[in-house]
Amino acid sequence: MLVKNVMSKPVFTVAPTATVVEAARIMKDEKIGCLIVVKSAGNPVGIVTESDFLRKILAENKTLQTPVEEVMTTDIKTIGEEETIEQAAKMMTLHRIRRLPVIAEGKLSGIVTLKDVVKAKKVNGESEYYPSFT
Repeated sequence: MLVKNVMSKPVFTVAPTATVVEAARIMKDEKIGCLIVVKSAGNPVGIVTESDFLRKILAENKTLQTPVEEVMTTDIKTIGEEETIEQAAKMMTLHRIRRLPVIAEGKLSGIVTLKDVVKAKKVNGESEYYPSFT
């Protein structure tokens, strides 16, 4: 099964200059665990997660007005829409991450999470997708 069949859309994004409190509000309102940080052209330059908030804001005593670019992870790993979910799982395991922004034709098109990968299950040698799995 391909990443494009299980990825989540739309992708929620934030500008590097947004404050961490603005980012946290978006994450809370949308019930998501991360935001992709994008420049004006929409190209991903980082990712900010709940873990980043804990490790970089609370542990380093930063203020809520700190720009996202100061706490985001910049070594962002991405995957293509045409890659398989098995490849996504391998990347997540190798890099010890739970989320991969999905790129199509050089642009951000979705995000695939560990939860998305778990939903996809091999049955009789063919991949099936179980959207009701939680």
